Amino acid sequence: SLSNATLATNQKDRTMITRRPAPIRASYAWAASSAIALAALAMPASAQTTQDPASLAAEILNATGVEGGLIVHLGSGNGRLTAALRAADSYQVLGLDWDSASVEKARDYVKSRNMYGDVAIDRLDGQRLHYIDNVINLVVAENLGGVAMDEIMRVLVPNGVAYVRQGNTWQKTVKPRPKNIDEWTHYLHDS
Repeated sequence: SLSNATLATNQKDRTMITRRPAPIRASYAWAASSAIALAALAMPASAQTTQDPASLAAEILNATGVEGGLIVHLGSGNGRLTAALRAADSYQVLGLDWDSASVEKARDYVKSRNMYGDVAIDRLDGQRLHYIDNVINLVVAENLGGVAMDEIMRVLVPNGVAYVRQGNTWQKTVKPRPKNIDEWTHYLHDS
């Protein structure tokens, strides 16, 4: 029976896990769970996170293995996790959110910590990330907000990581290195 099975499929470079919930028999239980789910969706992602931002940032950086470069935090909310993701001088962090009020609160927080410049906050105005291809080392998304995984993969560098919250768990996706690109860092190294 597929009703309680977990289905896993490999689509190019990422794994998708799907769980079908068991049917809810009482209509009032369905209504109550729907109201709770809608309330959770209405809250900003940062309000749904109860963990200390510094410890969550440390866990994210440890789990992803990213040791520097450009980090983009989608759904930056109040900016606390965004600021905490700048754990060292080797990181530049940009928080993006769809809500103008959240952007202003996050900017105020980052400025109060004297981090503005190394950490920046901007408003995301749609479903497209306004970056060139292959420029971001880590995308942290507590809320994708309609941004497609293909769009996230487009902006990630080879071996870059997308770390996306799905419910109470995080899904790590690594962009593969193309076969025609090696790891040598010097321009025209093979000429």
